[in-house]
Amino acid sequence: MLRFRHAVLVAAFLCLAPFARAENLGTIGPTYPIAEKSLLDVIMSRLRAKEASGELRRLEQEARDRATASVNSPKPVTGLRRAEAPRTFYFDPSFTLQTNVVDERGAVLFPAGTRKNPLEVVSLSKHLLFFDARDQRQVERARELIDRYQGKVKPILVGGSYLDLMKRWNKQVFYDQDGTLVRKFGITAVPAIVSQEGQRLRIDEVPAR
Repeated sequence: MLRFRHAVLVAAFLCLAPFARAENLGTIGPTYPIAEKSLLDVIMSRLRAKEASGELRRLEQEARDRATASVNSPKPVTGLRRAEAPRTFYFDPSFTLQTNVVDERGAVLFPAGTRKNPLEVVSLSKHLLFFDARDQRQVERARELIDRYQGKVKPILVGGSYLDLMKRWNKQVFYDQDGTLVRKFGITAVPAIVSQEGQRLRIDEVPAR
């Protein structure tokens, strides 16, 4: 539509050109150069100023420090407390299929509504131990539990630096990001250790002595 209008205006100008007369209309008002700067020029100017003052280098270092801190010490899981009294409860990992499970030919292997327990297929090879590395009492209790179970424990932090603990223990340490596992298991206090008993999981919240 814009091209059509443009073409019409050009055609009209060409038609009227023979009748046009040069005429001095005088000065209507003063003219000034365009004062508004390019946005890109403004941004680059500010960046150069920050670079010259050292502020840009400082901001970059702060960003690197935040990234390093988030890796070394992820955000602690909220809603947990230190275990002051022993508590034992159980978790059934069974689930119900919401849709049919089919093979590559479309044949139904497991129909919707089928209830399955993963522990029927795979066993928990290690105990899962949740604790907060910011609390030295919990760290010591966790070390005792690892020794008791002869190392067949997977340490999982809910707070503190797992990298620092890995260096101290020379053992792989994991982190429960966003508290996904503790919330799934219903854990409210740590240290807590998860073990398999038959077709269900036993969860013991153990006081840190």
